[in-house]
Amino acid sequence: MRISYLVFRLLQLIPTLLLITVAVFILSRVMPGDPVSNLLGDRATPEMIAATRARIGLDQPFLVQFTTFIGLLAHGEFGMSITQRVPVASLIADRLPVTLALTCMATLIALAIAVPLAFISALRANEWPDQVARAAFQVGLSAPVFFIGLLLLTIFAAWLRWFPVGGYGSDFLSILHHLFLPALTLALSFSAIIMRSLRASILGVLQSDYVDLAIAKGLPRSLILRRHVFRGAALATLTLVGMQIGQLISGAVITETVFAIPGVGRLMVDSIFARDYPTMQALTLVLAVLVSVVFLITDVILMVVDPRVKR
Repeated sequence: MRISYLVFRLLQLIPTLLLITVAVFILSRVMPGDPVSNLLGDRATPEMIAATRARIGLDQPFLVQFTTFIGLLAHGEFGMSITQRVPVASLIADRLPVTLALTCMATLIALAIAVPLAFISALRANEWPDQVARAAFQVGLSAPVFFIGLLLLTIFAAWLRWFPVGGYGSDFLSILHHLFLPALTLALSFSAIIMRSLRASILGVLQSDYVDLAIAKGLPRSLILRRHVFRGAALATLTLVGMQIGQLISGAVITETVFAIPGVGRLMVDSIFARDYPTMQALTLVLAVLVSVVFLITDVILMVVDPRVKR
């Protein structure tokens, strides 16, 4: 049953990725602006523009360009970057680990903030700790990511100088040091979503019959919270975390731009402004695959943890 479910989910990825491939190719071509004009500048002559378009294949008909793109994908390639003139695959290979490290770090910080505060809010519902936590998280949820990033950058990097203004670092500790502020920027809004969902789940589990039975048996409160309440409430939170990974990656695009982090988010912004079609198409596909894999891993974990999913 588990193997057939995994095979079914993997087969579902095929039409999804095909639709994304077609959509991103069409959208990149209908965007206003010309990559050749951006590349050559205002002083380019018509002969230079025509020669450059022929060199990168933009003079070909639309269907021919699409067929060439599919052929490259079939061989595991993405083509050459128009602006940087290097294989797009090497660009993504250099930038993707940075974004993955930022996303993982932001997720861990968000869980470290949201889980204990969700328990405090649920166990002391409608009291002042609950009201303060909910009000604070509401501010974090409503504030834009770029505003939070600029605020943290101004206070902790420019004024206090506890963290670097931008960059990535060279070793493990320096990478953690450089990524903490941008990860915290993403984690503040992400933790607000997790906290609200986990608090509601905990309140629902506390009112369930099996928790009342555990209390009637005289089980210790810590054991009830750890074995029954947290396990029951964590399933919904795990699903939410998996579903919000795509939103977290989209927030990383803005955060990497604000903090000058050399990840795929910043590469995406640069490629959009430069109308670098191969890089835009490849990044969209890679991020789509990444989000789909996260969804699949979430489903597998739920299938292992929750017996109801196995059926």
